[in-house]
Amino acid sequence: MKQKKKEKIHIFDTTLRDGEQSAGVCFTQEEKVEIALQLEQLGVDIIEAGFPCTSEGDLRAVQEISSKIQNASVCALARAVKKDIDIAWEGVKKASIPRIHVFINASDIQIAHQLGKYRKDVLRQATKMVSYAAAYTPYVEFSPMDATRSDREFLYQLIEQCIDAGASTINVPDSVGYTIPEELAQLFSSIRDQVPNIDKTRLSFHGQNDLGLCTANTLTAVQNGARQIELTVNGIGERAGNTSLEEVVMAIHTRKDFLPFYTDIRIKEIYRTSKMVENYSGMPIQWNKAIVGKNAFRHSSGIHQDGILKLRETWEIMDPKSIGIPQGTQLVLGKLSGRHAFRSHMQKMGLDLEKDKMEKAFTEFKILADKKVKVDDRDLEAIANTHLYPIEDPPWDLEHVQIHTGDKTSPTATLRLKSPKGETKIDAAVGTGPVDAVYRCMNRITGRKPVLSEFSVKSVTEGIDAQGEVTIRIESEGNSFMGRASDTDILVASAQAYINALNRMLLIEKRLKRKPLAKSKEGMKE
Repeated sequence: MKQKKKEKIHIFDTTLRDGEQSAGVCFTQEEKVEIALQLEQLGVDIIEAGFPCTSEGDLRAVQEISSKIQNASVCALARAVKKDIDIAWEGVKKASIPRIHVFINASDIQIAHQLGKYRKDVLRQATKMVSYAAAYTPYVEFSPMDATRSDREFLYQLIEQCIDAGASTINVPDSVGYTIPEELAQLFSSIRDQVPNIDKTRLSFHGQNDLGLCTANTLTAVQNGARQIELTVNGIGERAGNTSLEEVVMAIHTRKDFLPFYTDIRIKEIYRTSKMVENYSGMPIQWNKAIVGKNAFRHSSGIHQDGILKLRETWEIMDPKSIGIPQGTQLVLGKLSGRHAFRSHMQKMGLDLEKDKMEKAFTEFKILADKKVKVDDRDLEAIANTHLYPIEDPPWDLEHVQIHTGDKTSPTATLRLKSPKGETKIDAAVGTGPVDAVYRCMNRITGRKPVLSEFSVKSVTEGIDAQGEVTIRIESEGNSFMGRASDTDILVASAQAYINALNRMLLIEKRLKRKPLAKSKEGMKE
């Protein structure tokens, strides 16, 4: 039996028009051109470059895009008004495939309360203006705005007459994000049955996300006859946004069993396009956004991480590298991570501990993960150093800490340390704050100046006599060393934590018989 040929779904991108209608978004002309060129690289079929009648700047941007885009149709939006259509044509007339998108309100609520007209007026105006636009270009798209809330019989009549007037594409917009998939399927089915000349045009769908259903609705429209879909990168757009390009494209790409269609989108360009629009729009992508969100291919659960390490496909239905995410799948170490992921990550870092030391390191990692949202590689290195080189006989011993500070005086720390040779050494130092003073003094006494890369304080108990736990990390020559201490006085705990980290660094230096670790700049933040 001959297999049915797959049908193409044409991608109409309206990031530069409807996407720019997002509150707080305003692309510059240069940004619009750059995004348009990237959309062409992405492989979209139609780029809706703007709404030229709204401003001179928008007209110039549409003209510039029209002169540069070679492999996609460039479209301009226009109300069903002669002046709008004239200006839209001025915007796209130099495009290789110029398109004019004409729209008018179609629902009774909008006809009465926004236009102040009757259905017969809308019919007359729509057909006349579609015909007027068709005199400029054969590529005319007509949108009966708020179609999903329109009277069905009136909608059929409006579509039929606009096709006769010259519309080559009929777009059915869910302008207020009102419809649900089952209802939309019935609407598309009825349009195909009740509009006698529907085969002379291409059916399209435009969804808004007010109820969070626009991706589901768009796929439903495709399954029921839409062969063009209107999308925006990252789903940006007015109110709750538009249908997300990356979601629909990857759904079609991934679920060929239910969606036997194809697009010309180069999926490898999806992530690059998404990041460009995120940067230029100033609208950060939510972490859990499908396909392009920060967490879309990151795993923190121990069960999931174990499965991913055995076979990526156990927990991922798409390969992140296929859409251009350079780092691919990420296993995020945190309090939910298991031994398998921890051991694998440590080994990738070259920190292959013996079994008993690895178990102790994992226990310490879990303790630290309960206190930090994310444990990074420097933390793991510091933990590994702790267990590779445990401190049995610390080189320096902290005997006394005295700190003078206040809002009218320079913070000063006086310390007494016992050296590796058993000598008592006393010194003082002034710092930008009391902790800075303590660490500067300790560096003066020991002759070492590592970089303090992390400093955190956490209350261990409650009340005014609470014990504070200080965790610090110092770095030298690319190595990290962690120190931790608790005390009811956080300044004392800070000094003890620092001497612990410093001793670990000195011990490793001694055991590896290396040159003294490089001294860093004097500056150290509290």
